[in-house]
Amino acid sequence: MKVSVSDVVATPAHASLRGATLVLTRAAGSARHEAQRVRALGGRALLLPGSRLAPAADASAARAALHAALRAPLCIFVSPAAVRAAARLDALAPGRRTRVLAVGAASARTLRRHGLTDVEFPARADSEGLLALPALQAPLTRVGLVGAPGGRELLPQALAARGARVLRAEVYQRLPARLDRRHLEPLRRTRAPLYVLLSSSEALAHLMRSLPAAARARLLTASVIASGARVAAQARAAGFAQVHQARSALSADLLAAAGAIHAQRALGHGTRT
Repeated sequence: MKVSVSDVVATPAHASLRGATLVLTRAAGSARHEAQRVRALGGRALLLPGSRLAPAADASAARAALHAALRAPLCIFVSPAAVRAAARLDALAPGRRTRVLAVGAASARTLRRHGLTDVEFPARADSEGLLALPALQAPLTRVGLVGAPGGRELLPQALAARGARVLRAEVYQRLPARLDRRHLEPLRRTRAPLYVLLSSSEALAHLMRSLPAAARARLLTASVIASGARVAAQARAAGFAQVHQARSALSADLLAAAGAIHAQRALGHGTRT
């Protein structure tokens, strides 16, 4: 089977999704605003969470690791969820000389809500964009990394290769979502055109393991809108035949890409296999 991966260029975020169903795979409870945007654009939102967020198994150990990360010369928050989980553990009080970085604008906004206003973040909201920041060029010393187990392994590996001692603060955990008929029955009944918004390789892996065979087969007929190259590669490996790449993991970029592909399909110019 031929697989197509296309980069989606700048597209108006208000491109119509009329007649389309979008499968939203963000963590349970975190896709509400994305679903509202889909409906506002004329589409139908189908919630199929790839994970659920839970507190760190050992709060005391996570709190101690967070304190160490916040006192490193550089401290990175990998997601809005990481910021919120860290703030639930303790006040976010970095060292006087600590430079705070975020993986993207959404994480930076969440940090500002918790009192950290001097935050550096890349325009490209992924590990590659973060690693291109001047602050993260070699040689590095200690770098705090606030997130969950698993996830963005490219980031700690690249930091270590640049000389950093990476101080991980795993302040929450991502577990497989509890899927039931509320999720599976709408997926079974939905018709094309069907698009899956994917911003996490781990979420996709959870779905491929936990979905019943019929639901998994139905999902694989959809077109994927992936947040980046690594997520797109995993989608191809999972068996998706139509994979497109958005500019970033931001909802606005994922929906803009979905709108562009949907418009191409409506005009009869969509990619075929």
